[in-house]
Parts: sequence; structure tokens; C-alpha cells
Amino acid sequence: MRYPLDFEATFSKTYLFWLSKFTRNKITTLSNRNVTDKDRLAQIIQHLAQGSDNIKVLKQWLNDARNIGMGGIHVYFRPLEKLYEYLMRFGAASMREIDEELLSDFLASETSQLSDASKKNYRIALLSFFSYIDKQNSDENGTAYHYGIELKNWGGLGGKGGIKLPSYLNKDEVQRFIAAIDAYEFKTPEIGIRNRLIIKLILYTGIRVGEAIGVKKSDFFKDEDTYVIQVRGKGNKPRVVMIREKIIQSDLLAWLEIHHCHDGLMFCNQKGTKLTQAYLSRIVEQILISAGIRKEKNGCHMLRHTFATLLYQKSHDLILVQESLGHADINTSRIYTHFDKEKLKKTTDIF
Repeated sequence: MRYPLDFEATFSKTYLFWLSKFTRNKITTLSNRNVTDKDRLAQIIQHLAQGSDNIKVLKQWLNDARNIGMGGIHVYFRPLEKLYEYLMRFGAASMREIDEELLSDFLASETSQLSDASKKNYRIALLSFFSYIDKQNSDENGTAYHYGIELKNWGGLGGKGGIKLPSYLNKDEVQRFIAAIDAYEFKTPEIGIRNRLIIKLILYTGIRVGEAIGVKKSDFFKDEDTYVIQVRGKGNKPRVVMIREKIIQSDLLAWLEIHHCHDGLMFCNQKGTKLTQAYLSRIVEQILISAGIRKEKNGCHMLRHTFATLLYQKSHDLILVQESLGHADINTSRIYTHFDKEKLKKTTDIF
């Protein structure tokens, strides 16, 4: 049976619901050759099937499973328990707030003192957990939410292909992409106004797509020739970004004239409800294709990498990049130093 991604009323209950389902699945697939009490194991599996909204109760069940000889389950549970604590500290409100970047932040902060073997276990546990959810969630229309977590860019350990630098647009490609945004034919003029506005907002400020679709109308403030926008990052942490008035003024005024969004949202679909990240990523990819631009990653997050890369190339200020992107750890921002061409050019003069 499949379940909606945000199945329970609160994030805590939803996360523990999925963790119960996942650990039950793992217990039924791990070797049971060393189990000494099959009746107790059957009870534990039944408990997990029913689930628990208390992390301590869930942990006790799995400790009992380990004590009767079910080895290996703690390798999966311990990292996911730590992730739960991490997300609760930052006030997560939905499973949809979890993405590759958040998990990389978590791994960077939580595994710094661990051995390489333990780091690998953390990565395996996260990959297994979100792959399981990918396959088991479904909304009322039968559509599944897909995380697609790979963690290849995590600095602690590389994936099968090693650590990969993020895809981004160079300056020429940015100009072609901007021209393509304005030239692209959307289904309706209203959709075009909205999509141009939100895509330019992501490109020119580097905000996450999840932050963009959650922006409220009341979060926009005019300050001389600039719009100041308050966004809510991971853990509901607020920060401020800025964009020049001339970049969005025409589309912004046109959008406000037809604005019909519920719950105070700035952007919404035709029903007045929140846009999805998947929809915006598809639109960005289609615009890139229309401009003749192909990258390994063509979604909205690539626009965030583009902003950060060009910002670092221009400013050489890693703190500015960290603050602009809302990274909790500066090490997450450090990846963009790999694109400092002026420093790299110095290596060509060694001989």
C-alpha cells in the first residue's frame, strides 16, 4: 500500500511513520539466521507495521531486535535517528523540505568526527531511506514525489563517480538563457508572466526553488530601485535577498493585477495553490533546450549553482556566498571556489 508523502498531521509524526515503515522493511530483508527469539521478532515487526510517533519507543524496539540477534539494523537506524534530531532542531515542517543539499549539510556537520566506515554507513542509510520513500509514496492522483537522492557531491565521501562539481551556466549561457525566458511561448500569457517572474527571481538571487514557491506576497518590499525579499530557508530560518527593480518590474506588476493565490502566496497554480518544484524544473529544462543549452543537471537548482558560481568569481568572498545562499556551514559553499579561473590561470605560468 502506498501513502502520501506528508501522511501525518505534523512533520515529526510523518518522519517517524516513514522511519517505522522503512525499518520494518529492512528487518524483513536482513538475515535472520542468528535470531534467538522468533516470537519476539514477530512482535517487533508487528509494532513497526503499526508505527510509533515516539523516537524513543521506536529505538527500543530496534534495540530489542538487535539483542535477539537481528544484526545490521542499527547501521540504518542510527543515522536516520540523528537526521530526525537534526531536522527537529531546525524546525522542519514538511518532508518536502528535505533535499540533496540539506542532507549534505547534515552529513557535513554530523559525521565530521566519524571514521570513513561510519561515514559510508550514514550515506548508505540516507540513500536507502529516501529510495524506499520514492517507491512507496503516492498522492490521491497516483503521483509519487521523487527525491532522487544521490549524495555524489558530498565532500565527506564521493559516490560511485566520485565528487562531482555542480553544473552551472557561464556568462554567455546566462545571457542566452535570459533571452530564451523572454522569448519562450508558454501555454497562456498569464502562465508566462508568472513563470518568467519566478525563474528570474531564482536566477538573480540564488534562492532555492522550495524557497521561491513559498514566498509570500507580503515578503516583497520596495527599496529605491531594488526589491528586498524575505525568504524562509531550511528550518524556517529567514534571510533577505535583493533583485533590481528593472529585472522583474514589468512581469511583477502584470502578475499582481491577476494575482489569485491562496494563503498569501506570491506564486501559485491556476487553482490558487502552491506550485511544485518538479513543475518549475521541467519548465527551466524546456527553456534551456529552446536556447540550445544542455547541462548534466538542467533543473532549477542549476540556476542556484550558476548564481553562486558567478557571485564568487566576481566577489571572491566566500562569506558573501554563504550568506546569500543561506548555507548553515561555510564548507557547503566552498565548492564554488573550484571555479575561480583567475587563480587557476596562475598555474599555467609555473614553467
